[in-house]
Amino acid sequence: MDYMRHALSLAKLALGHASPNPAVGAVIVKEGVIVGEGYTQPPGSDHAEVVALGQAGGKAKGATMYVTLEPCSYYGRTPPCTQAIIAAGIAEVHLSMIDPNPLVCGRGEAELEAVGVRTFLGEHEEEAQEINEFYIKFISSGLPFVIAKFAMSLDGKIATKTGDSKWISSEEARRYVHCLRHQVDAIMVGVNTIIADDPYLTARVGKEGGKVEKQPLRVVVDSRGRTPLAARVLQTPGKTLIAATREIEPARARALNQAGAEVLGLPSKDKMVDLGELLRVLGKREVTSLLVEGGGTLFGSLFEQDLVDKVLVFIAPIIIGGREAKSPIEGKGVEKVAQAMSLNRVKVEKLGAAMLIDGYIAR
Repeated sequence: MDYMRHALSLAKLALGHASPNPAVGAVIVKEGVIVGEGYTQPPGSDHAEVVALGQAGGKAKGATMYVTLEPCSYYGRTPPCTQAIIAAGIAEVHLSMIDPNPLVCGRGEAELEAVGVRTFLGEHEEEAQEINEFYIKFISSGLPFVIAKFAMSLDGKIATKTGDSKWISSEEARRYVHCLRHQVDAIMVGVNTIIADDPYLTARVGKEGGKVEKQPLRVVVDSRGRTPLAARVLQTPGKTLIAATREIEPARARALNQAGAEVLGLPSKDKMVDLGELLRVLGKREVTSLLVEGGGTLFGSLFEQDLVDKVLVFIAPIIIGGREAKSPIEGKGVEKVAQAMSLNRVKVEKLGAAMLIDGYIAR
């Protein structure tokens, strides 16, 4: 059995619950038998290694641990996992990857080696990095990992000339998006999307009836505070942040506050919200991941300012046509094809009738 791959499958169970901590899985094996396993619990609770050690009990002595991220070696919300591993008598630890957190970054591995615990590094490292791509970006830069997601027709349209867009993507694609919404810390749209579509921006997966315990923060980029007071994002359980410029009328800001939103006044850039500053503020609030779902003006600004990390595009086998039909990304665009932004590590997947293209911005 590939024990590290099993640990990675456990790590995925922590996505949507562990942030701002990394999603980690751990497996303890003795004489070819799994005696303990676990994954990261919500912040302030046990890390994966401690959960696995609790299951293993006395069987941990002399056993081998497989863990998807280097164990922490400092006191944070919880004590160091390295000390728990050493105290339990684990003989050998396999690590998928080193923790990029400057407080750890090799210290955990070194601490284990110093007391005679053998360590092995690099099993399924690429998969471990992908599971924790939110955490890696956040802990390295203080900024959230930004995903641009949109659905379009074969001819590159996200809505008809009348603004109708329901539904371009498949049912399977929509289920995929709700799972992704559950994993991220925040969802962001521009105010035009709120006015045109009145979306809920909720994650409808998890428990019976489609309810989940945690909803992502909803962020509306709305320079002047045009969000309707009856908008669904203000009526649905969960937190909504209106990112406006400091020029927003005080009376309008008060009305939005009374309707249930937090209004954040930010510096302006070209008479619009300074998106770089917005990301810095979200990072300070420990938002590690941000799913952007439109519209074209917001996407145009994000791509032009090089603020996107990953792109998810659902392509439906339909043709909408029309010169006035909407395209997913607006803004200035490039003048030559050679200047176009490209993706690497591209994957293509079929979801019902739609195709999903998933890739990272090449830098």
